[in-house]
Amino acid sequence: MSAGALVAAARRLHERTAALEFGPPVTHVYAPLDYAWAVHEQYLSRYGEGPKRVLFLGMNPGPFGMVQTGVPFGEIAAVRDWLGLDAPIVRPVREHPQRPIEGWACRRSEVSGARLWGLFRERFGTAAAFFTEHFVANYCPLAFFAGTRNFTPDKLPAAARTALLAACDAHLREVVEALRPQWVIGVGAWAEQRAREALEDLPVRIARILHPSPASPAANRGWAEQARETLTELDVWR
Repeated sequence: MSAGALVAAARRLHERTAALEFGPPVTHVYAPLDYAWAVHEQYLSRYGEGPKRVLFLGMNPGPFGMVQTGVPFGEIAAVRDWLGLDAPIVRPVREHPQRPIEGWACRRSEVSGARLWGLFRERFGTAAAFFTEHFVANYCPLAFFAGTRNFTPDKLPAAARTALLAACDAHLREVVEALRPQWVIGVGAWAEQRAREALEDLPVRIARILHPSPASPAANRGWAEQARETLTELDVWR
């Protein structure tokens, strides 16, 4: 019952990270495992039965992806139309007025999520076919903002980062123990680095693909083809 184990692990992760405090330059912290928990639980319950051969691991929620929907790389159209998720999303207690949680009504597209889920849709056709052997998770469940600026967890001051990484490392190990993947593929270098440190004593192979962020010039030059080539060269995809 790996889906149940994932749900329980996500609850523990939320409890651990909810107790953490983050000072300047962070002004706002968004926890989609709180206000978008219903969608996240729906995602884990529907698609989290393992084992999975490949686990794709992202960094943390993006402003117009998981921050809005509670699903890793959760671009609205992909989550609603391809994954078929539809649970309610509420407003967080505290939000920046220029970073509102609009949930399913959000009209902005998360480019990284559209690219990642678009690659999977192109190759596998249906979500059910993709999730037969694959799963997607995020390392960190929180999104940080310095005013309106997205502030990634690798940039946090050391004191705040240490406690956060400990909670996220423990959760990643729980996910890997539940799903028993052969591969953990970091989406970007930082996710790969965290996987290598958190899972160093577990029998899993670790690699990475280029992050699909539009802020990356390399990702704007045919990201999907580059990701396919990497996964094929690794023999993750055949």
